[in-house]
Amino acid sequence: MRRHDREIKDQAEIKAILRDSRFGFIATTFEDQPFIHPNLFWYDEKNQRIYFHTALEGRARSNIETNPKICFCVATMGRLLPADTAIEFSTEYASVTVFGNARIADDTSEQRHGLQGLLDKYFPQLKPGEDYSPITDPQLQRTSVFAIEIEAWSGKQKVAES
Repeated sequence: MRRHDREIKDQAEIKAILRDSRFGFIATTFEDQPFIHPNLFWYDEKNQRIYFHTALEGRARSNIETNPKICFCVATMGRLLPADTAIEFSTEYASVTVFGNARIADDTSEQRHGLQGLLDKYFPQLKPGEDYSPITDPQLQRTSVFAIEIEAWSGKQKVAES
């Protein structure tokens, strides 16, 4: 990290950013071509994983099958910060970048765990079996559930003085 003055050193703060961010960007490669894919995700703090899902067939899945190395990033933006000179204009922000390996969750119990975590994150007011039909085996056969095994992460932020 170049700007150590902006480093988030508190691991709890990094976890909170991952837990609370609404969506993230998944970076993969195929041969020499990079791909970036915005997606909903769920940070499973207990297992130190990130879950997401995509189509059963497609670029994300084929890239991960070919090269499981992955980069994942979330960010939030705060106040815009005008200045006396153009070069000093800025914004408040916080971001977390994760490096790891992605894999396809093939076990049905892990697939359910990953998908239910997504539902619980984005629709916490709704309960399976009460407000919607729970995840079924045929539904699991129509999607790819991925787990990112987190190997390293870093966080940085800029907060202006009030």
